Amino acid sequence: MKKMFRVLLVTGLMAAPGLASSQDDAAADIKARLAPVGSTCMSGDECAAAPVAVVSGPKSGKDVYAGFCTTCHGAGVMGAPKSGSAADWAPRIAKGMDTLYTHALHGFNAMPAKGLCNACSDDEVKSAVDYMVEAAK
Repeated sequence: MKKMFRVLLVTGLMAAPGLASSQDDAAADIKARLAPVGSTCMSGDECAAAPVAVVSGPKSGKDVYAGFCTTCHGAGVMGAPKSGSAADWAPRIAKGMDTLYTHALHGFNAMPAKGLCNACSDDEVKSAVDYMVEAAK
C-alpha cells in the first residue's frame, strides 16, 4: 500500500506543473477572447494625429447617385423608378423637372427627403436627379 501511495504521490507531483501551465494557458485564452475588439482614439492622443481626407467642392450627380440613390433606384425598391429604365421614368419626367426636384428634396411616397443624403446640398440632390433622368433617356 505504501508503494502505491508513493506512485500516486510522485505521479501527482509530476502532473501538477503541467496542470498549472494549462490553467495559465486557459486564463490567457479567456483574457484574449474578452479583450475589446477595437480601441478609442481621443483628440490629442497620438493615434488621432492621422490626417483626415477633406473633399472639396460639391459632389457630382453620379457620386450622389452611387452613394445614396442606387440603394433603391438600382433595384426599384418599393416602387422607386429603376435607374436607366425609360418605362419607369417616362411618366415621372412628363410631370416636369420641378416636380422631380421637389419629390427628391422633400420626399415622396416611400422616398425620404433627399434620399437620406442629409449632408447633400439641394443642388447636389438635383444633380443626382439629372443624372438619373439622363440615364433613362
